[in-house]
Amino acid sequence: MDTLRFLDILGFVVGIIYLILEYKASIWLWLASIIMPAVDMFLYYNAGLYADFGMAIYYCLAAIYGFLAWKYFKPKGEEKPKERPITRYKKSHILPSALAFAALWVGIWWILVTFTNSTVPVADSFTTALSIVALWALAQKYAEQWLLWLVVDLVCCILYVYKGIPFKAAIYGLYTVVAVLGYRKWLKMI
Repeated sequence: MDTLRFLDILGFVVGIIYLILEYKASIWLWLASIIMPAVDMFLYYNAGLYADFGMAIYYCLAAIYGFLAWKYFKPKGEEKPKERPITRYKKSHILPSALAFAALWVGIWWILVTFTNSTVPVADSFTTALSIVALWALAQKYAEQWLLWLVVDLVCCILYVYKGIPFKAAIYGLYTVVAVLGYRKWLKMI
């Protein structure tokens, strides 16, 4: 088995564990969020998905933030931290999030076109930019983070089929389905 295929399968297995933990809103999803992108860094670099490679680095760092944001959430007026509750995406965050996404998309696209030999700069930069916003929304434990992931997952599934990494494509296909189910479940958990 070649290295790319092994990494694809390993990432798939860790991704399934992550998905189960996220669906359950378990804080331990953040541990899988460190392991999975560490594997993905090697996979994406070898597949020429440079924005996804950079995103994997961001995921590792953001997983630490996400764990701390969930574990040590301190509601106003309370002295002791408690685990962050699931809430709705704040309306005041929609415009800044959309602007951040657009700026990231353009910036990442420009980097890919200017400094790499990426064959898919538009799609790669799109999924990377939206993932940054979605991961922030997950760290805030907003139910609507699932809707952002739904778009990311669908585009990634198609992109990974195109790039010839079928296990990664399969897990993103599964993520697409679970994003719908997870959104519904988190709304009930609010």
